[in-house]
Amino acid sequence: MIEFDQVSKSFWTGTQRKVILDDASFRVEPGNSLGILAKNGTGKTTLINMMAGLERPDEGHIRRKGRISFPLGFMGGVKGNLTGVENSRYIAKLYHLDEDYVEAFCRYLSGIDEYFEMPLGTYSAGMRARFSFALLMALDFDFYLIDEGMPATLDVGFNKRAGTVMKERLERATVVIVSHETSVLEKFCSSAGVLQNGKLFMFDSLEEAKRLYDYEADG
Repeated sequence: MIEFDQVSKSFWTGTQRKVILDDASFRVEPGNSLGILAKNGTGKTTLINMMAGLERPDEGHIRRKGRISFPLGFMGGVKGNLTGVENSRYIAKLYHLDEDYVEAFCRYLSGIDEYFEMPLGTYSAGMRARFSFALLMALDFDFYLIDEGMPATLDVGFNKRAGTVMKERLERATVVIVSHETSVLEKFCSSAGVLQNGKLFMFDSLEEAKRLYDYEADG
């Protein structure tokens, strides 16, 4: 369970205070995967980081129960001077998992071939995204947090493998996706919200959320 209770968050930009979240209350229950639609620059990453416990709210309380992942794309636990092999085995050790399994899983799912033997600092943005996704899926969580979903620039073969793994994970885990693309949410989410100007509007269905999001975009 992830619960926000009257949570507010803002930043000082140097000229004004940018409100990311204003008095938001909602709960993500196990088995009810949630998608949140938000335009770029409105605080998607901050929101998902607060769910993960990487950032604290200015006001309100965030409660977590269960195994909650780091956000997809968060590279704070890996090191750019280590190879994909070394990083995957290091993370496996941190989570008390079989190092051979995590390495093999990441090698297969990322599909970056010989680059898996090279330092992460030499990877392109796409390869880093693939490695990050593979590492996240190799670990066993109750809630998987995804910021922007699977990058659209990735090749078809990887997206097919990634989609298959995601569906398998959904059989026993809950996914929270924050994205500006409605198509990303359609595959995985049973309920949805819309983040606009610091206000979070929650809906029972993705279709209801899309209507508000599309109306705002058209306006």
